Amino acid sequence: MKLTYRESGVDVAAADRLIEDYGSLAGKACTKHVLAGIGGFAGFLALPSGYEQPVLVACTDGVGTKLRLLIDQGEAVTAGKDAAAMCLNDLATCGAAPLFMLDYLALGKLDPVVAKGVVAGFSDYCRQGGCALLGGETAEMPGFYPPGDFDVAGFAVGIVEKEGIVDGRGCQAGDLVLGLASSGVHSNGFSLVRMLLKQGLIDMEMDCGGIPLKQGLLQPTRLYLPLGQSLGKMPGVKAMAHITGGGLPGNAGRTVPKELDTVIESNSWATPAVFELIAKTGVSRQEMLSTFNLGIGYTVVVDRSSANSVKDFCRQAGVEAWTIGSLRPGSGQVVIND
Repeated sequence: MKLTYRESGVDVAAADRLIEDYGSLAGKACTKHVLAGIGGFAGFLALPSGYEQPVLVACTDGVGTKLRLLIDQGEAVTAGKDAAAMCLNDLATCGAAPLFMLDYLALGKLDPVVAKGVVAGFSDYCRQGGCALLGGETAEMPGFYPPGDFDVAGFAVGIVEKEGIVDGRGCQAGDLVLGLASSGVHSNGFSLVRMLLKQGLIDMEMDCGGIPLKQGLLQPTRLYLPLGQSLGKMPGVKAMAHITGGGLPGNAGRTVPKELDTVIESNSWATPAVFELIAKTGVSRQEMLSTFNLGIGYTVVVDRSSANSVKDFCRQAGVEAWTIGSLRPGSGQVVIND
């Protein structure tokens, strides 16, 4: 046996060959502020002008165990989109404009198709969000990941004017809570989904509102960032939340002052078929609420006079929106009324 790094499972030459492809994909998500991106040891980006008190905002996240299904179904591009969306949607909640993202991909053995797919997913969502894909890391780690497996994570940095931060400070009792439609399950609750699949209580080819359950489960996480940026500048918008792990109970009140309760009327929107199918296996209503987004991927707190205009704006942007609740005096709880 040859005593080489390649024989141990790491192919540096193959990684080097991918750099050109990475650069091409990242170039599709380049902004005028990028000074240097893929190829060096670090990326360089000049801060945009026009801010009096600029505040940097940072987020990081991954895909969770949805990744297992994406790997099994060959959906590397969706893995990249999900990792990007989980970061960029968090960034959007404070009204920040994204500056750049970094991606991280770890594999047992470098697979150019998988690697380019993941980066393509990042690039697509960064481009849609007006965000530079400034660089990243691809780690070939033989012995850590079985053949075909990989892990992925994202890191995002944005900027917002200090006085323009959307942080819930203006919320008051009587304000309305708007819910924005999710594209499906997004990237949370998949450990439960995988258990149901393993037990045979659901299968990937079951009918799910006219589509296979596989399609209902593996839709990419909706990117709310461009819309969230615009909403953050609209009169009457006071707080926003990204509905991720913990569902509405765990997220809808996170940016609302602690002296207020967030009251959600759960019959105010139609629950998508994929969640109805999961619930029919015997998962309790409370468990569904605390595990999945149930069709609401993002919430916006607005004053009553602005609610209709904000909903119309969301719909014109292609995202359905409903009034799903209100704020009342309380202690920072999220109350779900069935």
